[in-house]
Amino acid sequence: MINSMKHQLAHLICVLIMLSPPSFAMDWNAVLEESKGQTVYWNAWGGDARTNEFINWVGQQAEIRFGLAIKHVKLTDTSEAVARVVAEKVAGKDADGSIDLIWINGPNFLSMKKQGLLFGPFSEQLPNAKFLDLSEGSPNTIDFSEPVEGLESPWRLAKFVLIFDKKKVLNPPMSMLELGHWASKNPGRFSHPNPSNFMGATFLKQALLELAPNELAFQLPVENKNEFLKKTKPLWDWYDKLLPNLWRQGASFPDNESIQKQLFVDGALDFAMSFDPAVAAAGIEEGFFSKTTRVLVLKDGTIGNVSFVAIPYNARNKAGAMVIANFLLEPEVQAHMQNIEVLGSFTVLDPGKLDIKSKIFFDKLPTSPALPNKAELGSTLLEPHASWMTFIKKEWAERYTR
Repeated sequence: MINSMKHQLAHLICVLIMLSPPSFAMDWNAVLEESKGQTVYWNAWGGDARTNEFINWVGQQAEIRFGLAIKHVKLTDTSEAVARVVAEKVAGKDADGSIDLIWINGPNFLSMKKQGLLFGPFSEQLPNAKFLDLSEGSPNTIDFSEPVEGLESPWRLAKFVLIFDKKKVLNPPMSMLELGHWASKNPGRFSHPNPSNFMGATFLKQALLELAPNELAFQLPVENKNEFLKKTKPLWDWYDKLLPNLWRQGASFPDNESIQKQLFVDGALDFAMSFDPAVAAAGIEEGFFSKTTRVLVLKDGTIGNVSFVAIPYNARNKAGAMVIANFLLEPEVQAHMQNIEVLGSFTVLDPGKLDIKSKIFFDKLPTSPALPNKAELGSTLLEPHASWMTFIKKEWAERYTR
């Protein structure tokens, strides 16, 4: 009877959180109490060993500190989780869903938001949200030009970089135009992941923003195919010239960034790419990359965004999912994640909102010659609206798939 009443109370709290405006004061102690004993099924991309190890560490800490467990459901693509939630909604399963937390971004967030598949708003009410810059238009409030509106919580920064060996490439290209010229002089030494993979699509978006007359035009949704073709013409004109100079003359592409990194390490390619500015430093630390490996940030800036976690509307363990989302924002956890010996991902926290004790966690972090500082990362280009990615992937496949 008591357990039943506790469950009903926690359910009521969750409903109030979901229906109330952001000013609603969350009873965090009640959330913590309800989360005890829960197993949070966190659906997250499983293609990076270091990220998998970090998620495993989060699970260990959650069990010690909060008495809850994490089950990492490793995804090949986030759309797998979205499809599962959609299927559950079609089947009328509006409670006790199989997914509690999703590492989500861009088109997948937009899709779930439009279909009403997300729980919230919750993120701005998490206790550790006080460490975030949540001012209007800040990276923590916008996901691929789509307002977050409290429906997902940030956990790591991402910024597009190229990876190269400074001993092998003495004068690396500093723009997409220069990259095209470099590839023509070094045929077969450059490639990119297939654009069906997010990293390959990001490479094309990077070129799109650099080559277009007005990058801000891509912050709005695509209206129609004619508008798309007109605004992306500079991209395809440039790519047509690049294609024959790619690895295997563009007849095939690495399936993902992990495979391209291995081709780079094996000497088949002179460049790899990543959404992690600390990738070179971390790779050197673990002995994967040579000590002369560096990251390259293009001179006019590169695409950057924040990685988020979201809770499906029908999640079985919403309380546990919120506890994990909040734990990911602990300054000590963010510093641990930023450690190049652990993961190396830059923090989403606002340094100006950290107290002295919290800043010490970051001050003690190890450094590396291969780790860029904030100034070296340069400016950040805003992700285009998610609809552009959908069109770009389809257009590339129609033009270049043989």
